Amino acid sequence: MRVLIAVISDLATDMRVQKQASLLAGMGCKVTVLGRRRYDSLPCDIPGIRVFRIRVPFRRGPGMYLTFNLMLLLHLLARRFDLCVSNDLDTLVPCYVLSRLFRKKLVYDAHEYFTGQHGLAEKRMRHRLWKAAERRTVPQVKHMITVSNSIAELYRSEYGSDPVVIRNVAPSVSHLIPHDRSMHSVGDDELLVMYQGSGINEGRGTEEMIDAMSLVERVRLIIAGSGDIIRKIRQHALESPAAGRIIFLPVMPWEEMMRYTLGCDAGLTLDTDTCTNQRYSLPNKLFDYIAAGIPAIASPLPEVSAVIGQYGCGVVLEEVSPEAIAEALGRLRDDRLLLCALKDKAVAARDDLNWEKEKLKEQEFFRSVIETKESK
Repeated sequence: MRVLIAVISDLATDMRVQKQASLLAGMGCKVTVLGRRRYDSLPCDIPGIRVFRIRVPFRRGPGMYLTFNLMLLLHLLARRFDLCVSNDLDTLVPCYVLSRLFRKKLVYDAHEYFTGQHGLAEKRMRHRLWKAAERRTVPQVKHMITVSNSIAELYRSEYGSDPVVIRNVAPSVSHLIPHDRSMHSVGDDELLVMYQGSGINEGRGTEEMIDAMSLVERVRLIIAGSGDIIRKIRQHALESPAAGRIIFLPVMPWEEMMRYTLGCDAGLTLDTDTCTNQRYSLPNKLFDYIAAGIPAIASPLPEVSAVIGQYGCGVVLEEVSPEAIAEALGRLRDDRLLLCALKDKAVAARDDLNWEKEKLKEQEFFRSVIETKESK
């Protein structure tokens, strides 16, 4: 079967799409991935997968979305496929139109509750356009997956969809060698914490995290990634009394980022309840920290709290504030028995929360899609 996967994100850092493509190739499909080439995109080579990246003249905004979707439509017209996988609403319209036109199978993978994103509701015209596209397409999609139970329930209640939940759990990192902590001048009595962020944007708790660093000593923070407000965060860190203890790393391949994560004591996931999408999100970084065997210091979002509560693999803050973050950091720094116990629970959690198990569910989903005789 010829499978075409469409995604607007940076393929080099989108592990969900990479895992999906590899899984389908492993099932005997001929897989092509169509993505977007950004100005700062890293090289992306997925073994056994044909990768094409569309270059558009805009970095963000309506121009970027419109241009990418028109070019995606042309690429879809030029390629033969039996199954199209649309990743997120920003690729769904052309995938839906061509799948209907040529009576091909379509899977919609909703990485988030797109129309509930932070800041979109305030942009009324854009929100109306995206909502109209969602209302026109999502109820007609027969095969759908998403990232959390709460987001699945939103689609179920709003459109009558029945998405299968495939969480963004990480593959095994047992083959990776951690980076040496000494490269960051970490003392024996210091805590080294990681903040991963392929989307360091408003509402992700990064400003509160920087402020927290000035309230606590003997803690070093690594911020790995980029996003819309990365320049603002860098400037904020430079002006902080803790500037010498905050380390910025650029966007890098996932395995390289995990080598840094493996060398840390804990990880931060601080998305705030600023919109429906973030309220019910289940961030990749949470599962990356579990894969690395380190506890998470997390904001009190329901899906995140449920995972940490079930496995005991971290600390859930009462609120995302500098004081609350600093208190949690200081507690893990000073109570080494607690830190060791939480690390042990993170290691135990990864025996259950890993891609090697989760992919069996996705394999079964795609097997049922492939075996479906007709798609409308």
